[in-house]
Amino acid sequence: MKNLSASTKGLIFSLLAMGFAFAIYFLFLAKKNYYLVDNPTPETFYFKINNGSQNILSAGQYVKVDLNKGKNNIAVFDQNKKLLYDSAFTVSKIRGLLNIANKDYYVNHQYYGYGLNKDSLMAAKPGIEIDKKHYLGDVKKINKLYTEDFYYNLDEEYDRIIKNVAKVESRSKIFRKQDFINYYNNYYKFK
Repeated sequence: MKNLSASTKGLIFSLLAMGFAFAIYFLFLAKKNYYLVDNPTPETFYFKINNGSQNILSAGQYVKVDLNKGKNNIAVFDQNKKLLYDSAFTVSKIRGLLNIANKDYYVNHQYYGYGLNKDSLMAAKPGIEIDKKHYLGDVKKINKLYTEDFYYNLDEEYDRIIKNVAKVESRSKIFRKQDFINYYNNYYKFK
């Protein structure tokens, strides 16, 4: 190292720093992309994706699965292994949720920004009615077999630190019905 010129030492140091920065990003900061199969019911289901091996999904569980971009199919069976349905769906994004129990999910948009009055933004949106109670905000109900119209999956939380606060932006997260109600009641404190 003593015989290297100052510019060579600087180059080596900068390459090491860049490698360290990429390692930190990929180990701690990079968002993982995956697909979930969810069962929010008290029942047990069996399923096969793309004629692969049979998987079991117990009450209240979700499991990560591998899906191919493009057309996929799923066969869903009840706890007695009787076929409930066999359906096809199309994957075009890098994360998604398979709703094998045909239950209601809610996609909520949370707004970020400097000097942001989130209460006024929420009041400007139509909101949604769940069990005869009105919830304000940018919320959409989904109950189809496959959805990928969200940023954060069931098992992820909203970011606590936002990198760009110079403008107003939003992030969407998918919730089970009761999880959305709990989140809404805990996060939004309307008087």
